[in-house]
Amino acid sequence: MNEYASVYLLDAPAALDRPFDYRIPEHLSGQIERGSLVWVPFSNTNKRRMALVTAISDTTESPRVKDILDVNRLIFLNEEQLAICTFLKEYTLCTTGDAVRTLTPPLSAVQSARERMTVYARRTQSGDGVKLRGEKQRALYEAIGEEFSPVADAFEKSGAGNAQLKALRAAGLVELRTETAYRNPYADLKIDEEKKNLLSPHQNAAYERLCELYGTRGAHCALLYGVTGSGKTRVIKAMIDRVRADGKSVIVLVPEISLTPQTVSLFCSFYGERVAVLHSSLSAGERLDAYRRIAAGEVDLVIGTRSAVFAPLPRLGMIVIDEEQEHTYKSDMSPKYHARDVAAFRLGRCGGLLLLASATPSVESYYKAKSGVYALVELTERYGNARLPEVYIDDMRKNALGGNLSPFGDLLGEKLGEVLERGEQAILFLNRRGYNAFLTCRDCGEAVLCPRCSVSLTRHRQKKSDYLLCHYCGYRSAIPNECPSCRSAHLAFMGYGTQKVEETFGEKFKGKLLRMDADTTAKKSAYDELLGTFRAHGADVLLGTQMVAKGHDFPDVTLVGVLNADAALYLDDFRAGERTFSMLTQVIGRAGRAEKRGVAVIQTMNPKHEVIRLAAAQDYKAFYARDIALREAFTFPPFCDIVVISAASGSEADCSKCAAEIFEFLKEKMSGEYRDVPILSFGPFEAPVYKLDDSYRMRVVLKCRRSKKLLAMLAELVAHFTSAKYKTVSCGVDINPTNI
Repeated sequence: MNEYASVYLLDAPAALDRPFDYRIPEHLSGQIERGSLVWVPFSNTNKRRMALVTAISDTTESPRVKDILDVNRLIFLNEEQLAICTFLKEYTLCTTGDAVRTLTPPLSAVQSARERMTVYARRTQSGDGVKLRGEKQRALYEAIGEEFSPVADAFEKSGAGNAQLKALRAAGLVELRTETAYRNPYADLKIDEEKKNLLSPHQNAAYERLCELYGTRGAHCALLYGVTGSGKTRVIKAMIDRVRADGKSVIVLVPEISLTPQTVSLFCSFYGERVAVLHSSLSAGERLDAYRRIAAGEVDLVIGTRSAVFAPLPRLGMIVIDEEQEHTYKSDMSPKYHARDVAAFRLGRCGGLLLLASATPSVESYYKAKSGVYALVELTERYGNARLPEVYIDDMRKNALGGNLSPFGDLLGEKLGEVLERGEQAILFLNRRGYNAFLTCRDCGEAVLCPRCSVSLTRHRQKKSDYLLCHYCGYRSAIPNECPSCRSAHLAFMGYGTQKVEETFGEKFKGKLLRMDADTTAKKSAYDELLGTFRAHGADVLLGTQMVAKGHDFPDVTLVGVLNADAALYLDDFRAGERTFSMLTQVIGRAGRAEKRGVAVIQTMNPKHEVIRLAAAQDYKAFYARDIALREAFTFPPFCDIVVISAASGSEADCSKCAAEIFEFLKEKMSGEYRDVPILSFGPFEAPVYKLDDSYRMRVVLKCRRSKKLLAMLAELVAHFTSAKYKTVSCGVDINPTNI
């Protein structure tokens, strides 16, 4: 009897995202089931394509059916993963291929991977009276112990090879065993038997409240809100122990790769090889092996960035999202999911605890906690003898009037000098990399723009050679001698970035500075090396962008300097104030986390701004009261959902035309079958960055409430505007994006 598989192609566009039937050939019978990844021939050219099997049947309605070519034996999607794929398709309007690629390791690694095996050997009898031929055979036999150990080690000790090993095995003198060899860059991190996780009475009260939630039937979500340095990680560790004691597994998400080394080191010191790590800096092979270890049930704690929320852990009991307010938990590529939504879906199926943790929760999460949707668990005291740092707000206008145009104001320069003299450490935060922010013309006032994007170019310096770089598309050019707009030779560099600050520090201070930004962390192990060097006092100052602002715990850091607190305060986004408050509060909290009192200096051109003053006071509740009132007055989340429908094309005319048609399509739908769906529509208008990598971008914005009917209307829109008629335009939908 013939068997047929319904499959979805993984590289199909939205118009072809539907099932296709293929015959299961006899030699693959019994090897293919729902959730298998297979290779199939597609189209008239029979091009080899990878596909996901979603159903098996003994009949088909297709008149012409081709045979499946092969099946991948390393990756298989279980029922939970298939349910997540369906959830992503319905919730984010992505294709099946986008969903599968998000759940699995890079398909290039899956297609080319072969099982890596390690061979182990042990003696089957003692060496007394054993007849051995040749010195190498005897040396190999002596190198092999009575317990199983890697053959490679015995080869290295003895100088012998496979020929001698085969002879020993044939004589019955050794026994061999093979095991799958996994690539794991964190395998050397061992358990620290002396390490203890002691909770203060305050932390213990929070832990007991979380245990109560976890022990209650069904799925629950809790927001662990605690001031910086209050020991949220200790409470999280205690909860991990509680969940693991039930035989269940845990996922811990962190917002930045830079936080992974510290988090991994901490938890590996407690759990050793029971930890797996997932993030984008791992090689494709390492991610594949981590995925296979997880799926095989060999670990019960997964740590990683956003995509680790899809880790195929059996018996999932808890997902922790640390620094839950961070925008990095929202994907800006299809599928445009938020890790929090995926975590809630997974735990809703299995009945577990979603634990959100932050010193500056997102306004939406804190609103849900105050409304009773989430359980609110608070930590209001710093752990041990640590105290919140003393914060100074320095008015940089006064520094400029006094002739100090340096990135270091007088106050920060004074405090930094004192810290260096005492042999302590400091963190300097500036959320702009490069040397100068932009190059402008003194005559016409125009900045030098990227020819591919509608943004200014940033000056970078590499080994004393200067160039201009676009931080969006990577375009690079020499510094011009005249203005591209008016041909004037009167050009001037404005602003400063981390490279300029690094140079100025070397001129003004005696001490070693480490710079941590996208330029210095390009290689794979850069995060680990830089943070390890700083922790070991290999440097006095750590200067960096937002990757140094949160989550780190350096006992000897007693000073934090914020070089430009206004950078994100005036962006055209309703979350600008929230982001600025969160960033300032988090980076201030890096100072004085042990017994030494910390100091923070905030440099700003607007010292009276309420957001800056509230951040300096570490007063989240006052900031929340201010921001939630503004959002309610102007109808922004959490009082609505926001949908951004975008059109992008290399042709400005095609982009503009498509955006106008999207708006008319919506008007027609909202006045017809979807008239009962409450929506406010705005646009079409240009995106904040109108031109990006030679592609023009327009958008329509909706204020609405997410519902099945709204998603159905948006699915119709996507299907219509991804048809062949619009092949020159890319249309996308993003629900609740992090940037408007």
